[in-house]
Amino acid sequence: MPPAFDLQFAHVGIYVTDLPKMAAFYHRVLGLPITDRGPLHGAQMVFFSRSPQEHHQVVLVAGRPEGHGEKVINQMSFRVGSLGEVCRFYRGLRDEPEATDVHPIFHGQAWSVYFRDPEGNRIEVYTSTPWYAHQPIREDMDFALSEEEIIRRSEALAKTLPGYMTAEDWRRKAEQAIADHVPGVTAH
Repeated sequence: MPPAFDLQFAHVGIYVTDLPKMAAFYHRVLGLPITDRGPLHGAQMVFFSRSPQEHHQVVLVAGRPEGHGEKVINQMSFRVGSLGEVCRFYRGLRDEPEATDVHPIFHGQAWSVYFRDPEGNRIEVYTSTPWYAHQPIREDMDFALSEEEIIRRSEALAKTLPGYMTAEDWRRKAEQAIADHVPGVTAH
């Protein structure tokens, strides 16, 4: 494994049974503005953030079986400072025998590597891109390529995604939506 990285805890994903009820609760009771929502691989997702610097701090994911308390955490996510750090982390992770299900991913607004710890818990290490696209987006990305090539391919793909804009434009919209905090209003 490569030397220690400056991993900053960033967000958590939670599996829920009743997504509309839980989304309304997190929005109403905790005051978390909804920043995005949509399906991914058949599961509906709702994203929340109180920071225009973070697309989401909490994501609720439909799919928790009724009465099954053991399937709660979807993932734990840690931010690093650059695409280079994500790539270095990925290269070191490929040699880690106890890390499984390793996937380098492009989300439009982030480059991520997902993997599972020895007990199967999903972890994400990521950094932000200079773009935004309506979430959820999950596209495979080859982190063995040069950083320049990853950026080139990512930007070309991002421009084809729904809701594409610069990250700065998204932050301005999110800042306004958070300030207004009208229930049900999204930042896109």
